[in-house]
Amino acid sequence: MFYLILDNIRSLQNIGSIFRTADALKIDKIYLCGISGKPPHPKISKTALGAEKNIPFEYHFFTWQVIEKLKKQNFQIIALEKNKKSKSYLRFKPRFPLALILGNEIKGVSESALKRADKIICLPMKGKKESLNVSVAFGIAGYYLDRFR
Repeated sequence: MFYLILDNIRSLQNIGSIFRTADALKIDKIYLCGISGKPPHPKISKTALGAEKNIPFEYHFFTWQVIEKLKKQNFQIIALEKNKKSKSYLRFKPRFPLALILGNEIKGVSESALKRADKIICLPMKGKKESLNVSVAFGIAGYYLDRFR
């Protein structure tokens, strides 16, 4: 099983794009948390192009509750975030079932989610910018992780 946890994603277009990539990867479920919007919504549908109808999803206000629930089901919880504890996604070998946490476009993955994650992975940034768009970052990390499924 490969799940996504969207931790306070503010852009409905990003959510739609994540649904579309999730469909391409055959992600099993998406948890939309906090301020994350949820289908049906025209802005999500515009970028998802119908993919939001193919992926099961649930909404929960508290991200940490989803994480705790999945940990009890033996999911490995991975956060995609660049910080002092993160390591390059290329040096990480996942185990499944797995849930990947994607964070807010400005603030990143919340502290309460990060402290519950089993591992934190990041995408190396060689230019001047500190991060990629969340949906682009998911595409890169998602395809990498899927190789181990």
